[in-house]
Amino acid sequence: MSPIEAAYSHVAQPQRAALRFIGSAMVAFGVFLAGFVINEPAPYELWMAGLVGIWFILGLRISRFTAMLLTLLLTFNVGGMLSLTQMKDMTGGPMYVAVSTFLALTSVFYAAIIEDSAKRLPLIFNAWVFAAVITSLLGILGYFHAFPGAEVFTLYDRAKGAFQDPNVFGPFLVVPSLYLIHGILTRDLKTSPLRAAALLIVALGVFLSFSRAAWGLFLLGVVLLIFLMLLKERSGAFRLRILILSLLAIVLMVAALLIALQFPQVSDLFSTRAQLVQEYDGEYLGRFDRHRIGFQMMMERPLGLGPMVFGTIFPEDEHNIWLKTLTTYGWLGFVSYVSLLVWTLYLGLKNLLRDRPWQPYLMIAWICIIGHAVIGNVIDIDHWRHVYLLLGIVWGCAALEHRYRQSFPGHSAV
Repeated sequence: MSPIEAAYSHVAQPQRAALRFIGSAMVAFGVFLAGFVINEPAPYELWMAGLVGIWFILGLRISRFTAMLLTLLLTFNVGGMLSLTQMKDMTGGPMYVAVSTFLALTSVFYAAIIEDSAKRLPLIFNAWVFAAVITSLLGILGYFHAFPGAEVFTLYDRAKGAFQDPNVFGPFLVVPSLYLIHGILTRDLKTSPLRAAALLIVALGVFLSFSRAAWGLFLLGVVLLIFLMLLKERSGAFRLRILILSLLAIVLMVAALLIALQFPQVSDLFSTRAQLVQEYDGEYLGRFDRHRIGFQMMMERPLGLGPMVFGTIFPEDEHNIWLKTLTTYGWLGFVSYVSLLVWTLYLGLKNLLRDRPWQPYLMIAWICIIGHAVIGNVIDIDHWRHVYLLLGIVWGCAALEHRYRQSFPGHSAV
């Protein structure tokens, strides 16, 4: 290396480090904005559109591994484009597919930046926690009408925070809840009170959303997280700590729930929402009836119906992600979605218990993807921003593992 090249390298390295730091901070801010989607397009879309463009212009690479995620998501959206040909009235259809395609690109972007540096994972999750705490506080204050105009953060007497719908608000909070629980169980006990306080706020937000899907997702996530942590940890003392702290956390959560139920407005709505099957589920052309009829229709419509057409035929939209992929993305979209989900779960399971720096983040994201696949039976999740972030996290961590095993072929065991 010549003296000039050496001098340039000495100067350029700090500049590159500064740019990477700024870029990572911008990504974290984008994740933070995902917690504030009252109107569309939301600040998240505007920020991420610019951010994704800037990163790729500056040379962010998509590896062969991440390219498979891109292929599956693009194929899924090609199905959506083909379904547009079935629409008599194109109003809103092209924009719907455009949003789906944009969200797909954000998923690939997250996977690529995580593969580029695993150090971005704690930034992403911490930003998610900050967003969850703030939007939960807004939902809680709104639910109890703590200040004039607070009802903007509620819908149908349910907390929705800075979201349009309580059914998206609640599930958004589950990932940071699990991250906080993991921190309480594994980190220094001195920081546990702060994490516990944040967890109580976020968990109360989940509860006051009165979203049965969010409740189920939260419960499933906690059970799977504790189970996998007990499965992974070999130390008997550490397993005992996990069990004791888990029981303590459950006691605190139950106590907080009992306190919340002392408010009549909470207990009345809880008794209604706690019913497994609501009236609008089982009635004529209710949720389950629409599912049955919709699946029968799609057996004769390989290209689907087109975005949002189902809701013009029936009283409400599909509220089922499997049916939604068929009606909005056709058979091609359905096969692509199922393939993406199965492949994602396989990649996560394959690397789930390996002792890596990114293992906790992979575990939480993988658990929540399972949970979202389950609640997808009663709700549409194809435009949920945080679902695409979860996909990016799992694929990014899998890409990190792939690169690690190539660099250290003798260290691939659990």
